[in-house]
Amino acid sequence: MINNKKSYLRILVSIGLIFMLMSIAGAAPHAYITNYGSSNVSVINTATNNVTSTVPVGDDPYGVVVTPDGNEVYVVNSGNNNVSVINTATNNVTSTVPVGNDPYGVAVSPDGTKVYVTNFDSNNISVIDTIKNTVTATVDVGWCPGGIAVTPDGTKVYVANYESNNVSVINTANNTVIATVTIGNSPWKVAVSPDGKKVYVTNLGSNNISVIDIENNDVAATVNVEWYPGGIAVTPDGAKVYVPNCVYSGTVSVINTANNTVTATVPVGSYPEGVAVIPDGTKVYVANYESNNVSVINTANNTVIATVRGLARPFGVAVTPDGTRVYVVNQYGNNVSVINTTTNAVITTVPVGYDPSGIAFTPW
Repeated sequence: MINNKKSYLRILVSIGLIFMLMSIAGAAPHAYITNYGSSNVSVINTATNNVTSTVPVGDDPYGVVVTPDGNEVYVVNSGNNNVSVINTATNNVTSTVPVGNDPYGVAVSPDGTKVYVTNFDSNNISVIDTIKNTVTATVDVGWCPGGIAVTPDGTKVYVANYESNNVSVINTANNTVIATVTIGNSPWKVAVSPDGKKVYVTNLGSNNISVIDIENNDVAATVNVEWYPGGIAVTPDGAKVYVPNCVYSGTVSVINTANNTVTATVPVGSYPEGVAVIPDGTKVYVANYESNNVSVINTANNTVIATVRGLARPFGVAVTPDGTRVYVVNQYGNNVSVINTTTNAVITTVPVGYDPSGIAFTPW
């Protein structure tokens, strides 16, 4: 039953859309795309938008993250219960790290020394030492952990436990659960505010968002939205949270973080899920899975200023760290659309593997 539920959730929300908003001089810009149905990763040179490498990994690769220094990519293989480690200099797999059953979500610490993996069917978290590429701790959490995020200071990890209706808070110094926060039904996606003071969790079954105060690890507010809040994105200034409502409504809820109220509900396409904010905070891009398009929202007035058409079941969306382009993963098209954020037009479509899912950028 859990596996069937997880398969549904895989379509509903995208855990793999994790990208690094950091800058390191001299780092070559690349995008790493996990191809769930091909058991490999496509490497796109973002300067030319050509696939420069295809890296075989494990079965059903999904979650993906790049270390802050850009040297390694960690790919969660949900079909093999392990994580592939790719060296970005050679684009070869240098390590394969066994983890728990049905690994799904992944996050990296700000200093790049640890990678955290949620094991959906083991009800725990694997902590990987990125120097040795071995699991140094296994932390028991609630049932069916999915979404995961690390605080900006790296001291805490927040894990959404889908079946337990709570969030586990892990102290990264000793890898112990220091708090369990009861929230809404079926929590899934987790986002941390840029100032590291709040955690936002989407509760799929309650149609609301839980706002957790990091200092006290308690629920500071519960914000009602519309049906099945899936994705979530916080603006760089932390002033707003954008939540696509995946089922039935075809809208995005805009939350004012100063008073935790919905200040706007923006109509977009059908089945919106993936969401990303550009670095200057002026635009939000929303992937509408069933409408085969992307809605562009102006954050100044929360209106749709453009609709980018011609996509094929866009599953997730991520913005390059320089903010000039948006990469949209098209599951049915087996490709990635690249959108210019100035013109809001598709400038190219890059063929990748079968059933692409996750995307991560190397630092700019």
